[in-house]
Amino acid sequence: MVPSISVAMMYVIEVGCLLLSVLGVFGAYKGKRWCLILYAAGMAAASQTIIIRTALSYQDVYEKRIVREESKLLSMMPLTGTNKANRTLLHNIQEELECCGLIEGYKDWGASIPASCNCHYPGKCVRLRGSATLGAPKNQYVYREPCLPIYLSELKLAFSLVMAIQFGSGVFWIILLAMSIKLMGQIKRKQEFIALLQSNRYVPGAF
Repeated sequence: MVPSISVAMMYVIEVGCLLLSVLGVFGAYKGKRWCLILYAAGMAAASQTIIIRTALSYQDVYEKRIVREESKLLSMMPLTGTNKANRTLLHNIQEELECCGLIEGYKDWGASIPASCNCHYPGKCVRLRGSATLGAPKNQYVYREPCLPIYLSELKLAFSLVMAIQFGSGVFWIILLAMSIKLMGQIKRKQEFIALLQSNRYVPGAF
């Protein structure tokens, strides 16, 4: 679960960036340098906030939460004695990730291998012959791989993608900041050129 403070901060930053974007478009259309200055300052603050916040939260998100999830799953062992809520969670994980058990695969379930372990893809299956697991049905096909390493790998990938998106958005705002600074320079040169023409002191080739 994402903390409510983080969600609120994300909404504040996004709304602020939207308002700054409107201000930037207005400044570029009307040639208002003060609008572009405010836009550039806001984009600089937003981009730095996003990048610094992403860097500071990386350890907590990528390391601590993954360790917490791993500990949560390991606490369900042995699976033969886990409660109904944990069984439901594990069944969903097994069906989604096409795996069985947590550490030793189907052996973690003992003789009570659930239907969510049933495998229908030959490349991912192992065939039980009755003696492999005491009480297991003969010739039953179950998923070969345990779920814990697959689940943690998918979790790390998801967190890495979130971090990459956040960091990329910060870089994107920096690019927009550079473009706005360049546009401010062009507007300034245009205003100086118009002022020079009006003063009748224009020298060809000066601009």
